[in-house]
Amino acid sequence: MKMNRSLPGWLAMLCLVATPVWAATVERTLDNGMKVIVKTDRRAPVVVSQVWYKAGSMDETVGTTGVAHALEHMMFKGTSKVPGAEFSRLIAAAGGEENAFTAQDHTAYFQTLPADQLELSMRLESDRMANLTLSADDFSREIQVVMEERRMRTEDNPQAKLYEALMATAFEAHPYHNPVIGWMNDLQNMTIDDVRKWYRDWYAPDNATLVVVGDVEPEKVFAMAKKYFGVIPARKLPVRKTLIEPEQLGLKQVDVKAPAKLPEVILAWKAPRLNDPAKDSDPYALEVLSGILDGNDSARLSKALVKDKQIAIEVGADYDPVSRGPELFMVDATPAEGKAVAEVEAALKGEIKRIQDQGVDETELSRVKAQVLASRIFQQDSLFYQAMLIGQWQTANLHWQDIDTHLARLKAVTAAQVQDVAKRYFVDDHLTVGTLDPQPLPKGEQFARPFSFGGGNVR
Repeated sequence: MKMNRSLPGWLAMLCLVATPVWAATVERTLDNGMKVIVKTDRRAPVVVSQVWYKAGSMDETVGTTGVAHALEHMMFKGTSKVPGAEFSRLIAAAGGEENAFTAQDHTAYFQTLPADQLELSMRLESDRMANLTLSADDFSREIQVVMEERRMRTEDNPQAKLYEALMATAFEAHPYHNPVIGWMNDLQNMTIDDVRKWYRDWYAPDNATLVVVGDVEPEKVFAMAKKYFGVIPARKLPVRKTLIEPEQLGLKQVDVKAPAKLPEVILAWKAPRLNDPAKDSDPYALEVLSGILDGNDSARLSKALVKDKQIAIEVGADYDPVSRGPELFMVDATPAEGKAVAEVEAALKGEIKRIQDQGVDETELSRVKAQVLASRIFQQDSLFYQAMLIGQWQTANLHWQDIDTHLARLKAVTAAQVQDVAKRYFVDDHLTVGTLDPQPLPKGEQFARPFSFGGGNVR
């Protein structure tokens, strides 16, 4: 998209968001407590249907880590009406695609289909919400698949091992301490009864949100939802205890030795999540700060560490304030060959300190806000992402209507706010540093598998 260069970046984006992004979205709650949210988008004869359960790895108990993800796998093993792999076969035969993912805060199941096949999705999804078979034989085979997934994604991936160790160090009491896929010992000792209990506890309509986005009539969608999901009885859910991470009182450090070609360093500061979109201000300033540090080739970390000093080959920043639990603001870097981790860590901190001491000028701020806002708005071109955003906000105890508030508040962030949050949150007492100490690679192996900060595990 070409912008009018005679307008400041923020003013050009103001024109884009003048019309509410979620104007065509409507919501209802079924008698059993299940929320149904429908957004009409007629750009293509396609529909995305997602069922979100407010149950992720943060709801697990000691000794059963990974059970949320294990059940996600078992959800594709069939019911008495739709046995085995019939679910996936029927979706594919209708011209659709389907999958699922588990994260810290939620588990979600989704299908993308021709719009006239939405009823098939609802029939199949409601059936496995209430009638999953969960056989011991299927579980004994599938848990082996899960353990192999853990070996491939984490134990054989040095960056993933570093991230796992960092999270376990940064969080002492909160269950974000545990990996979404679970600790290997818990997987080895998991039973079908653990999975059945998780299913009974959390897979209920009053703990779920159905999100439908696409070429649909809302009233027809609500009627289908009532027909298929509305007949499933509500259940008394387990009591959710308040989970508070103790205040961090000093710098934490974790070093991981693993076969790798290059070292890596991650700096993670405790940061606030979004609680009240209308009143909060710090999360918005931190989002803009993340864009200042990372986002394109002209962002500060890339320019300083990769282009100018040439001490790193890759840098990044990660912060997402939409969650049920405590947040981290992370920056990371892979040192260039022959460069020390300590040098790169100091350079990362130096760029943070430069913002703390000097702030950002209005030109840079306007440019970055325009980029941040544009990325949020351009993502609306995807039906799948529109549904994802609604589901993520709902399961994080926020409301989809506040997504417009989010965009407006991002637009209003000032340079003073960015400098202020940099000063208050980027302090060593709230910092956890993780470093990867590379060990010799196995013979013939040159590169580790790719890894990202994303918390979800897709089947």
